[in-house]
Amino acid sequence: MVSVSDAQAIILNLVQPLDHQRDAEVVDLLVADSRILALPVTSPLDFPHWDNSAMDGYAVRYEDVQYSSENPGVLEIVEDIPAGYQPKFTIQPGQAARIFTGAVIPVGADTVVMQEKTRREENRVFILDAPKPQEFVRHKASFYQSGTQLLPAGIKLNAPEIAVLAAAQCSQLSVYRRPRVAIFSTGDELMTVEQPLQPGQIVDSNQYALAALVRQSGAEPILLGIVKDDPIALKKVIAHAVAIADIVLSSGGVSVGDYDYVDKILESLKAKIHIRSVEMRPGKPLTVATFPSRDAINRVSTHSPLYFGLPGNPAAVLVTFWRFVLPAIKKLSGITEGWEPVFLKVRSHHELRSNGKRETYLWGKLHLIDGVYEFHQADGSQSSGNLINLAQTNALAVLPVGKTLIYPQEEVQVLQLSNN
Repeated sequence: MVSVSDAQAIILNLVQPLDHQRDAEVVDLLVADSRILALPVTSPLDFPHWDNSAMDGYAVRYEDVQYSSENPGVLEIVEDIPAGYQPKFTIQPGQAARIFTGAVIPVGADTVVMQEKTRREENRVFILDAPKPQEFVRHKASFYQSGTQLLPAGIKLNAPEIAVLAAAQCSQLSVYRRPRVAIFSTGDELMTVEQPLQPGQIVDSNQYALAALVRQSGAEPILLGIVKDDPIALKKVIAHAVAIADIVLSSGGVSVGDYDYVDKILESLKAKIHIRSVEMRPGKPLTVATFPSRDAINRVSTHSPLYFGLPGNPAAVLVTFWRFVLPAIKKLSGITEGWEPVFLKVRSHHELRSNGKRETYLWGKLHLIDGVYEFHQADGSQSSGNLINLAQTNALAVLPVGKTLIYPQEEVQVLQLSNN
């Protein structure tokens, strides 16, 4: 049994990110949100494209208005310049142009006086307060210079990045393909949501939960259904999953019961098992394995898929996914940073208990109370088989080995749950 920190290190060391040459695809900008940029982006455009005004006001020559605070200057208005208009006049001594936010600064002008510090009378403007030199002028290329790197590879494209790419007229771009994650559940007792339940049977909720978590992570779930406790059938499904996916997630069958076949089947398929159990609660039975390569099975690729044999209990499935699988998917996806789990130190609203023998994860919600985050443990049993009170969970309180009690208002470390 390995510690949680050792398990994380083992898993993340096993993950090889997607390759920008082999695993990239070109997509349209409108469907690029939440994708991972595979190649850096440059633009032939400067930002701003030209000197422009940051304020509604008057474009002037600074030397004409530098003493206006002592004696208001009077300038002749020779032109109105709205946004999108190319100025026609060069500003001469004693002249000004009415200008609006974003509009091009006319030749000859070097400063904008905001309209609140002026008074207009017909074609004349009175400058009531001296501006600073070049005030409210956004200079060409002051935000970005053409030909330099605009966005680096390995970042997730959210709304701000999409806006930048649109402004740079990047209509198509190279992104990593979505990681493929095969999912199946094991157990004779499992039924689908459509099937009527008989005594002793339960619905396979794990496959639905894992599919949702995989989609939220930006990966593509491949659902392989329910596999009965039959070694031959299970071996066939595992071999197929390994052949088509980057990551394989199975739930159940990894403990030490008579019907837990996963580890033996993995070994028969020449997998190397790196983890068999983790010093955590819930989630102790966790198998992590790799295969020599897909080439060893079906001669398709040299990429080595990563296998996670997750526990069968619903809470344990979610906790182990959040703790180990999600960071693995993020690193695999090509993102260069932000794939590590995010821990916060917050105040506990409730008394939290553990037997101290294993690193313990308690689920609940973070609430902002008087500007300070508090962890509120979910009501009801924290049993790994209790699926009901997992609803609306957004954080896991972490009690380290040897820690048996955290008092109300005491500080506790929490794993913040987010797929972004």
